[in-house]
Amino acid sequence: MKKLTNKEKEIMDLYWQHGPMFVKELLEYYDEPRPHFNTLSTMVRILEKEGYLDHKQFGNTYQYYPLITEAEYGRKSIAGVIKNYFNNSYLSAVSAFVKEEKISVEELRELLDQIEKNQ
Repeated sequence: MKKLTNKEKEIMDLYWQHGPMFVKELLEYYDEPRPHFNTLSTMVRILEKEGYLDHKQFGNTYQYYPLITEAEYGRKSIAGVIKNYFNNSYLSAVSAFVKEEKISVEELRELLDQIEKNQ
């Protein structure tokens, strides 16, 4: 799955927060100056083509809805970072967090406890 651009992520955040919407409804969540309707519509169709959104047809208009959750996107993004920057090694990624003091020994112990409970 392709990483979202900032604008695409902004649109997906609105769908994740508010659920299914027509582009006209989506536009209402933007502050002035709002993006042009056609621009927003094009971006929504791109997100649909990339597998992030799908639609239901109502007459000659479409209501779009997310195909993946925000949590699923987050997991796939983390997996991509680990693949691209840590040679697909989760151990290397966790080691980097430990070296940068982003995770404590206590948190590592909690993680080990969770792993042992799931086995």
